[in-house]
Amino acid sequence: MESVRAVLIDIDGVLTVSWRPLPGTVEALREIRASGLGVALVTNTTSRTRASIAATLGEAGFPVDAEDILTAPAVTAAYLADRHPGARCSLLNSGDIAEDLVGITLLDDSERDSHTDTVPDVVVVGGAGPEFGYAALNRAFGHLQHGARLIAMHRNLYWRTDRGLQLDSGAFLLGLERAARTEAEITGKPAPAFFETALARLGVGPGEALMVGDDIESDVLAAQRTGITGVLVRTGKYQPESHRAASGEPDHVLDSFADLPALLHSATPG
Repeated sequence: MESVRAVLIDIDGVLTVSWRPLPGTVEALREIRASGLGVALVTNTTSRTRASIAATLGEAGFPVDAEDILTAPAVTAAYLADRHPGARCSLLNSGDIAEDLVGITLLDDSERDSHTDTVPDVVVVGGAGPEFGYAALNRAFGHLQHGARLIAMHRNLYWRTDRGLQLDSGAFLLGLERAARTEAEITGKPAPAFFETALARLGVGPGEALMVGDDIESDVLAAQRTGITGVLVRTGKYQPESHRAASGEPDHVLDSFADLPALLHSATPG
């Protein structure tokens, strides 16, 4: 902790809930910025582009711009370009994220069946919403049966909104994997490459960074496995029973992101 140079921060459930700031989070991020630490907002949010997220957070008072934000869709685009160059992709996602899927060939197969002559090379699963109906899931299942690869932006089972916990795409992903007898390639958190990309953008090593999240497995323990210090906050999707049943223990647990400056002050020289 004495060599902290940068902070990786989840957004949903940490800074905001339903895009409304949690108490004290705007002020805390301003204090962290003022201290000179690097900041990256790392999120599995798949319903908005980086520019849209930055605009919403900026209107709420957070000192961020699009360059500070690393999303699962942006990382997925880079992953596809590297691992599956030129692949034709069928996207199952709630929200318009095409702007962040630069260089990716997206097929509009919403009205097609699953015959072999229309099979994409890759089925990409983003975040859940109304689009995750039977027809769409069955179409994706058909593509997988005919040889398409399965790539998912995350495995989140649920997230917290102002209406409580809501089901996310990880629950549907499990069904697709079992039914098609395949395993998805994960591009967002908790994939190590996601955290490594964030560190590279900030120009720091794992031992020089903190990861702050409300998901003990995907945010905190996953970051710790890459050598990053993990900080779990008791907001957002945090649940005591999930904490107790987790596969490991966070390096630090805070009531809120608002408490992070105090932790950093106690740990940073000077």
